[in-house]
Amino acid sequence: MTPEALGEVLAQFVAHQVRHAIMIWGPPGVGKSSVVARVANEADLGFVDVRLSQLAPTDLRGLPVPDNGISRWFPPEFLPRDGTGILFLDELNMAPPTMQGVAQQLILDRKVGSYELPDGWFVWAAGNRKEDRASVHDMPAPLANRFLHLDVTADLDSFRRFVAKRGLDERIASFLAFRPSMLHAIDPKRPAWPSPRSWEMANALLTIGVSIAPAVGEAAASEFDAFCAVYETLPRIDGILTGNGSSLDWPQEPSARYALTLGLALRADSAKKAVSGFGWLVERATPEWVQLYAADVAWRLRNRGQIGILATLSKQEPRFTTFIGEYAGLTGHGEQTT
Repeated sequence: MTPEALGEVLAQFVAHQVRHAIMIWGPPGVGKSSVVARVANEADLGFVDVRLSQLAPTDLRGLPVPDNGISRWFPPEFLPRDGTGILFLDELNMAPPTMQGVAQQLILDRKVGSYELPDGWFVWAAGNRKEDRASVHDMPAPLANRFLHLDVTADLDSFRRFVAKRGLDERIASFLAFRPSMLHAIDPKRPAWPSPRSWEMANALLTIGVSIAPAVGEAAASEFDAFCAVYETLPRIDGILTGNGSSLDWPQEPSARYALTLGLALRADSAKKAVSGFGWLVERATPEWVQLYAADVAWRLRNRGQIGILATLSKQEPRFTTFIGEYAGLTGHGEQTT
């Protein structure tokens, strides 16, 4: 499933108080831990992120302390004592078998040593697969059998929506629409390679004007730099969105077309601009480019609460309604107008 779908499923588990332990599988860098953290935040739950691969068994079980001739286990301070929340055991299968054995008691019995997890807490875990070239250990069958297993993969549409929400550089979304294989491409021979996580780090490097190669690797950075050179030659996006693009031509270069289409969608921050951008594209571009623009801008306007305004304005532009009527809510169905 996509990271976006994972978040929706986990939110349902929280809403319906499904207490089964969950194991989330996926390649490194797709956002497993960030999705779990977001679900906890949106549900106003506590969140404890424990990286099991970095712990020794006594770090989780606690230290034995003599007390009148009896050893009592003093649990670690990071384990929750009260309230409600999500205890997230990350990198579970990167931990050695002895560590997994200690974690197994916490997962299966909700207690370890003298510690007992409060009733209001969920136990979720995550790990990488062997094919991801991660240093993982086999999970014991009894432990695996007590989990609900969810598989997550990198997804371009989910990441583009993430880019929009977080305000990342629009060139990243445009480049990945042009070169989707660069969203997640593990390179076992290099320490830096593209992933949703590393593209977010690359955004920080773009902000200060330095090369993004330390985040995504030399190959991806070179392609991105070439794309940005094309991006600088685009027609004036803001002029198109304000209705002043009649003299501007549709680019011939495919990379420029991706850059312009996604640039228009990213900057169409009002329904009026969205319709202007659509009108300009539909007069010049082939249907697949208009559809790419329409799908992206529809989601963005819905997310800003402007879908009702867009539905009203689309009545003034019949081609708009005809072209993207398939997107729920755009023509006034299922959305409240404002």
